[in-house]
Amino acid sequence: MGEYALLSILFAPFVGAIALIFVSNRQPMLVRGIAAGSAFVSLLISFYVFYTYDHIKGGFQFVQKFEWSRQLGISLHLGVDGIGTPLVLASSILLFAGIFVSWHIKDRTKEFYIWLLILAAATIGVFMSLDLFFLYFFYEMSVIPMYLLLGMWGSHTKKYLEMTDPEGLKLRDSVGFIFNFASNSKEYAAMKLVLFLSAFAVVALMGILLIYKYSGLNTFDILQLREHAKLMNIPVLGTTLDKIIWFLIFFGFASIAPLWPLHSWSPVGHAAAPAATSMLHAGVLMKLGHFSIIRVAFEILPDTTRELMPIAAVLCMFSIIYGGFVAFYAKDTKYVIGYSSSSHMGYVFLGMAALDYISLSGAVIYMFAHAMATGMLFAMAGWVYDQTHSRDIPSLGGLSNRMPFIAGCFVVACMASIGMPGTVNFIAEVMIIVGSWNKYPIQVIVAVVGIVLTLAYLFKMMRGLFYGPMDQKYSHSHDAVAVVDRLPLLIMIAVSIGFGLFPMHLYNVVRSGVDPLVAKVTYVAPVAQTTGTRREARGEGDSTSARPPLPLTASRGPGDRP
Repeated sequence: MGEYALLSILFAPFVGAIALIFVSNRQPMLVRGIAAGSAFVSLLISFYVFYTYDHIKGGFQFVQKFEWSRQLGISLHLGVDGIGTPLVLASSILLFAGIFVSWHIKDRTKEFYIWLLILAAATIGVFMSLDLFFLYFFYEMSVIPMYLLLGMWGSHTKKYLEMTDPEGLKLRDSVGFIFNFASNSKEYAAMKLVLFLSAFAVVALMGILLIYKYSGLNTFDILQLREHAKLMNIPVLGTTLDKIIWFLIFFGFASIAPLWPLHSWSPVGHAAAPAATSMLHAGVLMKLGHFSIIRVAFEILPDTTRELMPIAAVLCMFSIIYGGFVAFYAKDTKYVIGYSSSSHMGYVFLGMAALDYISLSGAVIYMFAHAMATGMLFAMAGWVYDQTHSRDIPSLGGLSNRMPFIAGCFVVACMASIGMPGTVNFIAEVMIIVGSWNKYPIQVIVAVVGIVLTLAYLFKMMRGLFYGPMDQKYSHSHDAVAVVDRLPLLIMIAVSIGFGLFPMHLYNVVRSGVDPLVAKVTYVAPVAQTTGTRREARGEGDSTSARPPLPLTASRGPGDRP
């Protein structure tokens, strides 16, 4: 299993999607069984990869490489390190949970599961790609299923339902409606998502092609590029090529993260998407941006990353505060969770910007933790909507009497989102705050304020949905009783609390990927002495001149030179 583990994780959803093509929608249980079976295969092998990953050895493991084009230097090169391993696991968990969250969908069930499987497989492909061509290929592949899932199975917002022309007819199909930014139909949300992600993906593609052209290696292989690419000394437009490439890569991928001010597509997409799609959207699709920046900018342009990453430290403050305040005043359940996700992604950027072993490890763990917490929230928001056909918080209330299990799970999800001790979110938040304090104290203060805001708007939403008087028109709503309805929530709760109570393996795996990366990014080459020989200036006479510094946990002796 170890040799073909990554191929099995990646292609199991694709095989399931292909198998569903030959199944009729008149056999809904067979459709659901094939989708759940293929997702379970990915989940099972993802756990195997996660728990057999050798964190002492570190590096990329379970590597497979299949040459695709020798002339262009393209290959299907798969491998996971301590950063990719937990994110592959998160994708598999949310896919499996999303299959059961969508168990009661009756409209074109087969087609829904086909696109959901392809969406999850595309995100998994990004997390395990060691070739820039296929990293970008899988990145772009994720956009197509999102458009169809939103446009075909999504739902309109309250503003859309209230929008009429003077004759009282809905303007759903008019050109004017598509460009009405206050309408927020599912068509508008789907198109906005595609336009944003596709436009900025082209920006990232320009950076990738510049790396390919000017590296001089004629390859898209990330492992070769990170060791041998030299892009530092080419002057372009009053600056250097490495800075131009870094900006293209950073902002091209930051749009999907989403980093302020490139975030506006995301909450609208959350609001319109069906529950399982929102889970994958917030849980793993948004992490494609952070991961791609780490994999490309951090690995291939470490010196430029060290110089320019403070830009992310500034912008992340706006993400945290803006997203938090909008979530506090939002009245739609999915808008609250959507803006909350945008706000929380600022914490990941803060951990990345600090370039510290602790902060970056916390950022990676937070990506995993946020996937579980937000997945729970969107799953329950979808259940409430299915029962009440409303996401308007002020019109709801008292649902805990009808949905005690959902209400209890909602409390756990809120506790995880705010970083309650005992959940893996708490560990990640503490690591980000502690690791970033020395370098960015102002941003850390903003992050703490963001945690308080998270507590405020999540408790406000919980009170509005589950407590107080209940409108009698919702008396028909019922709780999640069946196993298929409770299973996805129980899985995500178990993972969130389980890793919160026993975090060491997750921490060790993540740290094995973060340590060499931070050492490379923060390493500053020694300045040649004017009195030294030319050979010494080049570092040829010192075998340690190109050696990265020891991790922060290593101690120096009293006689060691700094």
